[in-house]
Amino acid sequence: MRLGLRILLCLSAAAGVALWFMVDWVLKDLRPRYLEATEEPLVDTAHLAAAWVGESLDRDGGFPAETLERVFADLHDRRFEARIYDLLKTRSDLGLIVTDAEGRVVFDAQGQATGEDYSQWRDILLTLRGEYGARATRTDPDDPASSLLHVAAPVIRDGRIVGVVSVSKPSSTAHRFMELARGKVIRAAWAIGGVAVLLSALLAAWIVHPVRRLTRYARAVGRGERVRPPRLGRDELGEMGRALESMRTALDGKGYVESYVQSLTHQLKSPLSAIRGAAELLQEDMPPERRAKFLANIGTESERLHQIVDRMLQLASVEQRQELEGAGPVDVAELLADIRASLRPELTARALTLDTDIPPGLTLTGERFLVQQALANLVQNAADFSPDGGRIEVRAEAENGAIRVAVRDRGPGLPGYAAERVFERFYSLPRPRTGRKGSGLGLCFAREVAALHGGEVSLSNHPEGGAEAVMLLPAGHGD
Repeated sequence: MRLGLRILLCLSAAAGVALWFMVDWVLKDLRPRYLEATEEPLVDTAHLAAAWVGESLDRDGGFPAETLERVFADLHDRRFEARIYDLLKTRSDLGLIVTDAEGRVVFDAQGQATGEDYSQWRDILLTLRGEYGARATRTDPDDPASSLLHVAAPVIRDGRIVGVVSVSKPSSTAHRFMELARGKVIRAAWAIGGVAVLLSALLAAWIVHPVRRLTRYARAVGRGERVRPPRLGRDELGEMGRALESMRTALDGKGYVESYVQSLTHQLKSPLSAIRGAAELLQEDMPPERRAKFLANIGTESERLHQIVDRMLQLASVEQRQELEGAGPVDVAELLADIRASLRPELTARALTLDTDIPPGLTLTGERFLVQQALANLVQNAADFSPDGGRIEVRAEAENGAIRVAVRDRGPGLPGYAAERVFERFYSLPRPRTGRKGSGLGLCFAREVAALHGGEVSLSNHPEGGAEAVMLLPAGHGD
């Protein structure tokens, strides 16, 4: 399972469990809270009614039941519209019972319990004892919404409890409020849950994104690409990224030195053996013409050693760099003019023609020295494989935001077996004119320079004969 999905599932599960417990607690707490809100005003109503009843008693303790009957008859007949938030109330549902000091009902607003003994009902019993009396009684034992809430208050005269007033109210109204609130709580829970999942997804993406960047960076390094480590800030992931970069640098340096030493040792072995052999033979007596031949061999192999060392140093300096230094606009026409000047002695000696077709003002972006060295290697390679008196063509043009420089010779072309290896370090083909191989580092250097600039280089046979090297480099801002 992917890390981002794990984080999302864990955070969503944690949020879901917490939300479930919260919603369950709120829903379970709704009923007692609404019943409390209903009971509290009933307390005031009961004491108000008890005070009125107490003041209405005659000298003998007689109770004006007819007055209350008329009041409640009028109250129950009234129709009105009272919008209480989402509830529309159209009639009063208040009930009232008055008992004497023995707990016997002397008045019932509903006209059903008059004369009955209510002394054992909890609200009446406790109130007659001087305590707070309240009860909830279901009219339907299976329906919690059928409960009637009763709150009683004592009727006091001359400091004695002479009766009880119990007011009642059905809990159906509170139940309707509870159902409305329950629906709102559940809808809010779903909305909060959706937001929690969305925030969990964003948090997972925020955590996983730098990890993915580090993964892409590690894979690119594994492929040998030149990439800069991602900027990840100063947190733990940033520290991990910097640690990976330090490890990569150390491993690359160690591996590069090992490869460098092995390659250099292998390439120096042949010319050193030739020089050593020629020097040993020169210690013997031999004709002057043979001595001159061995001396010439020593000179040739010494020059080859010099070229290998110089080009290895150039290649090493490029291969270990991760980014350009001092890159700027480079005029392609001026660049080729400098390359022509540096190769003029060899071109003249072999009667080679260097034709250039470069639009004026064509510029690329890069380090001038490196680009000149790379293109000079391509032109030199074309000259090495061109017959005396041949022609070399260099054409440059803007192409899809890049500068395309093509160098074509009129030589024998690229053998099929060498197509995949020409850019390998130290791989070289015999020159048609001399049969000798080069250092095998020129094309490798050109490839490294192109990669450092974010470009590429290729070598293939031209349809009309000869080989053609193509280098793509970033165009300047004016192209």
